[in-house]
Amino acid sequence: MSGEMLILVLLVITALGFDFTNGFHDTGNAMATSIATGALRPKVAVGVSAVLNLVGAFLSVEVAATITKDVLDIQQTSGPDAGELVAGLSATTALLIIFAGLIGGILWNLLTWLFGLPSSSSHALFGGLIGSGLAAIGVDGINWSGITSKILIPALLAPVIACIVAACGTWLVLVITRRIADGAKEDGFRYGQVATASLVSLAHGTGDAQKTMGVIAMALIATGHLDASSVSHGLPFWVVFSCAAAIAIGTYLGGWRIIRTLGKGLVEITAPQGMAAEASSAAIILTSSAAGMALSTTQVATGSILGSGLGRKGAHVRWSVASRMGVAWVTTLPAAGAVGAVCYYLAHLFGDVTGSVIIFALLVVASGYMYWRAQRNKVDHQNVNDAWEGDTWDGDAWDGDAESTLPVPPTIPAEIIERDPERTV
Repeated sequence: MSGEMLILVLLVITALGFDFTNGFHDTGNAMATSIATGALRPKVAVGVSAVLNLVGAFLSVEVAATITKDVLDIQQTSGPDAGELVAGLSATTALLIIFAGLIGGILWNLLTWLFGLPSSSSHALFGGLIGSGLAAIGVDGINWSGITSKILIPALLAPVIACIVAACGTWLVLVITRRIADGAKEDGFRYGQVATASLVSLAHGTGDAQKTMGVIAMALIATGHLDASSVSHGLPFWVVFSCAAAIAIGTYLGGWRIIRTLGKGLVEITAPQGMAAEASSAAIILTSSAAGMALSTTQVATGSILGSGLGRKGAHVRWSVASRMGVAWVTTLPAAGAVGAVCYYLAHLFGDVTGSVIIFALLVVASGYMYWRAQRNKVDHQNVNDAWEGDTWDGDAWDGDAESTLPVPPTIPAEIIERDPERTV
């Protein structure tokens, strides 16, 4: 096996690893509210989400086409030389740029998962690619116009739009159903949540699995294994299937730490709120995927959940949690970019092939360490719905939050009571 082929093989393995982390990192985007309200049992929820992520990955290639040309400026995008590497750039260097960027994205995904922060997997990937691109060929290697129009502007607008849509939707459904008994209302909207959460999962597969497909396609084009002009018409079946399977497996394993933050940490959510949040998320994600925008499903889902809290009078929104998430959002691109740049420098320092093996080994070691740390404070399907830290009921008020307006007494979904009659908030 040639050195270039070895790097390509390691890159594809790493890309599928990123897709896997994307799956469990972003499961909460679709299923956190359904799990929190008891609309779906935790293991059932991640199973449904995994299947629909798998199906969604086969529905479109628009986002994949965006990734191949609108992040890194390493290939000719028009004219008779479309798909050829830019002058002075070798296939090996192009592979190292993509490889190092993937490592930056994976490590940031794992770090934020460890702390239960629902940051953007998409922006982690883009940040890693931008950082490694800058390290390798400078500012000329970045497609700044593509990043601005397809990534940065949507990143700023999407969570705000999602928040407004979800707030309006929550207010509307609560007004329409104000004369319906609370118990009947909760039961009815839980059925609706199953449908809307499933739609978000389908949308997530359609959008996020394509990002990894686009990265693999970019590497195949750089090494001459794929014609750039064919990407908009479809990708090789093995690329689509492997990416679909990786994100589905990651989704099924469930990123319980992030599901807990989205389902319990931001808002004490009810079924009407959950359905409104999921419906707005699905609409925005599917629209952006059709337009080829590499949108962050995490930011959309988080904005929708916050909006569902704002749309319900007296709802309890934990702004301290939201602010920590905001910090993670702002730092994702530069942090992943820094890791991507360092990985490229290391690979280049030790020689292309040897360096690639070294940074791959570092990725495995760092990933294993973060997994080990996570097991010391494990979150899984058994405790994902436990009360959020700091919220305790003393009979008259919620301790730890003087301004809290949580329900009095707290409402526990009937499904949870049935499974655990002694369950308390």
